[in-house]
Amino acid sequence: MSPELVSILVLVVVFVIATTRSVNMGALAFAAAFGVGTLVADLDADGIFAGFPGDLFVVLVGVTYLFAIARANGTTDWLVHAAVRLVRGRVALIPWVMFALTGALTAIGAVSPAAVAIVAPIALSFATRYSISPLLMGTMVVHGAQAGGFSPISIYGSIVNGIVEREDLPGSEVTLFLASLIANVLIAGVLFALFGGRKLWARGSVPTDGTGGAGTEPAGKEPPGTGTMPGVGTGSGAPTAVAVRPDQDTDDGTGAGLRLTPARIATLSALVALVVAVLGFDLDAGLTAVTLAVVLSTAWPADSRRAVGEIAWSTVLLICGVLTYVGVLEEMGTITWAGEGVGGIGVPLLAAVLLCYIGAIVSAFASSVGIMGALIPLAVPFLAQGEIGAVGMVAALAVSATVVDVSPFSTNGALVLAAAPDVDRERFFRQLMVYGGIVVAAVPALAWLVLVVPGFG
Repeated sequence: MSPELVSILVLVVVFVIATTRSVNMGALAFAAAFGVGTLVADLDADGIFAGFPGDLFVVLVGVTYLFAIARANGTTDWLVHAAVRLVRGRVALIPWVMFALTGALTAIGAVSPAAVAIVAPIALSFATRYSISPLLMGTMVVHGAQAGGFSPISIYGSIVNGIVEREDLPGSEVTLFLASLIANVLIAGVLFALFGGRKLWARGSVPTDGTGGAGTEPAGKEPPGTGTMPGVGTGSGAPTAVAVRPDQDTDDGTGAGLRLTPARIATLSALVALVVAVLGFDLDAGLTAVTLAVVLSTAWPADSRRAVGEIAWSTVLLICGVLTYVGVLEEMGTITWAGEGVGGIGVPLLAAVLLCYIGAIVSAFASSVGIMGALIPLAVPFLAQGEIGAVGMVAALAVSATVVDVSPFSTNGALVLAAAPDVDRERFFRQLMVYGGIVVAAVPALAWLVLVVPGFG
C-alpha cells in the first residue's frame, strides 16, 4: 500500500473515531500527524510542525478574545441594537445585511477570513439575541465573503487571474467574479428559505425606539433587568419586551437600557481600528486583535477578567490539529499525488469534474487559494487539448474550492464556530460539518454542469 493511500485511510479513521467516541478531532489529528509523519513519511518534528497553522491559531485566539471583551462590556449588545434600527426592526433583513457587508469587504480587497473575522462575531451575537439560527447567520456571512471574493480588485480574484495569466490560459475576470457571486447568492437564498427565513419575515418588526413596543412587563413574567431574549417563549413569535429602569445600563432586548460608556466607546474604536488595520494597512488580523484586546484589558480589567476563559480553546485545538495533519499530507505529496492521478485519466470531462471535487474536498480542510494554485496548473495539459473551455473550468474550480469554506475545518468555518456565543458547540460543529459535506457533494457537480459542460467540444 502506498504511503499516500495510508495517509488518506488514517484521515478516515480519525473522522470515524471522533464521530463515534466524542474525542476531540484535533487531538486525534495531532496524534495521526505524529504517527503518519514519523512512521510513514519519515518526517521529523520540524517537518510535522511545518503544517501547524500558526497564523490561524492567532486569528482564532485574537478575534474571540477581542469579542469576548466586547460581549462582557455590552458593546455587542449595542451593535445588535444599532443593526436592528438600521433595518427599521426587520430582523429578517439582518442576515442579508451581514451577507452584503462581508461581500463588500472582500470585493474591495479584504482577505475572506479577515472579513469573516470582523463580521461573524457581531452577526452571531445578533443571532443569539433574536433567536435566529446560528447556522443560517454563520453560513450567510461565509457565503457573503465568497460572493465578493473574486472581484477583479479582490485578493482571490487577483491571485487566480494571475495564475491564469502565468499559465497562458484564456481568462475572463468578469466571468470569474459573476460565477462566484451568482453561485453564493443562490445558495444564500436557499439557506434563507430552509433555515428560518420565512419565519423571520412572519415575525415582522421588533421595537427599535426603546419603548418596548409590547408594553411593560406582563404579569407573571421575568422581573426587570433579567435580559429576556426577544422572540423566545412568546408562542406567537413576537418579541417580548421587559421594562427597564431609566438608569439601568443593561440590554433589555429593545436597546432602551443601552448607552455608550467609555469602555464601549473604546471597544467600538478598537473594532474600527481592526478593520482599518486589516483592510487599509494589510496588518495581520490575529495579531492586531490580540493587541487591541490587551489594551482594552489593561484599561478595564474588570470587564476583561473572564475574557481569556471565553476563548474557544476546544475549537482552536480541533482546527489546528486537523490542519496540521493536512500539512503532513501536503508535505508527503498526497495532495499532488491525487491531483496528478486525476489529470492523467485521459477523459477531459471526467477529469474536469474530479478536479472540481478534489478542489472542494481538500479546500474544506486547507487554503482555498493554495488549492486553486495547485489544481489550475494540473488542469493545463487537458485544457491545452482545446476540448474544455479554460474560462469555464477556472471558474468552476474557483467556485468549488471556495464555496466549501463553510466547513468547520476551513478558516472561515472555524471563525464562525468560534464566534458563536451561547451555543452547544459540539452540535453547531456537527451542523456545519453536515452542511459542509452537502456543499462538497453537490456544488462541484453543479459548477461543472453549468460552467464546464457547455464549453466542451
